Amino acid sequence: MSLEKLILQTQEKFPERSRERVEISPLEKGGSDRKFYRISMGDENPVILVKYSGQKEENRHYVSIAQFLGKTGVNVPHIYFHDETEGLIWMEDLGEVDLWEHRKEPWSQLSLLYRSALDQALLLHTRAHISPLRSGLHLQKEFNAELYLWEQNYFFENCLGRWFKVDPAIIDSHRHGSALENIATELAALPRVLLHRDFQSQNIMIKNGEAFLIDFQGLRPGLAQYDLASLIYDPYVALTEPQRKELLHFYIEKSIDAGVAVDADFHRIFDLCAMQRLMQALGAYGFLGLVMSREAFLQHIPAALKSLKLVVSRIQDLQDLGTLLDSLQ
Repeated sequence: MSLEKLILQTQEKFPERSRERVEISPLEKGGSDRKFYRISMGDENPVILVKYSGQKEENRHYVSIAQFLGKTGVNVPHIYFHDETEGLIWMEDLGEVDLWEHRKEPWSQLSLLYRSALDQALLLHTRAHISPLRSGLHLQKEFNAELYLWEQNYFFENCLGRWFKVDPAIIDSHRHGSALENIATELAALPRVLLHRDFQSQNIMIKNGEAFLIDFQGLRPGLAQYDLASLIYDPYVALTEPQRKELLHFYIEKSIDAGVAVDADFHRIFDLCAMQRLMQALGAYGFLGLVMSREAFLQHIPAALKSLKLVVSRIQDLQDLGTLLDSLQ
């Protein structure tokens, strides 16, 4: 669809502003298959226009999820219009500053933004999870043993295999180990909550000092610790271990204040989820960088691998995997 047609469709949706000069600017958005545009009309606030295809089924449910989350009190962009036939969404422009953009600020300031993000995560994991409004909401496939095993295999194939070129026989000896399969089974047996699924610094916009969630079309039942690990071990931001512990403690304390029971093995489950998330991220970096030729993603492999080594070192029965990871250069 041409930019001229997108402008015309926008003018039809906002007739009161159609007399103003309309400017459209394409935006880059990570590894997304969608196309994003910022549309300015006069001096009023711009809007974001999203063009999506039907190839990814989850994209078709972005609007209904956004409206649901907004009604339950979670900070998300307001949806102005949705043309399902054309695959177009006009929504609130939250600006250009995400949590990642603040990564170099002093911790005294950055920690406040992370706490705001965790407040939104807790709302998602609690209020949105139990809301009767979620009835009929189309969610993605829940985290079960099959999905956890898929993340592990995604890592073995696209990171260890494609990027590090580890011997296939060595990969297979780890891929089919009972310890990883047991972890997948254990995590799948735990009670689930609503999960963002890609809760990292570039999917958290900051507006007036407050966190807003975007890219939540992958919403699904899973473990709260998975979202926490996605943020706290985000390869895009270099947090220290004391900072990570502080953020995890903040979430736990807020959960307790909200009346949520926190199990004694919360931290162990967090480590298992961190392992899963980092495996998924490393698999994605290898796939996007080598298969999809988006080489910029490859630069994040060292940071993600460093975190994975640290997390695996804390998990019982994964000594062999830890040795393999330590051998990677």
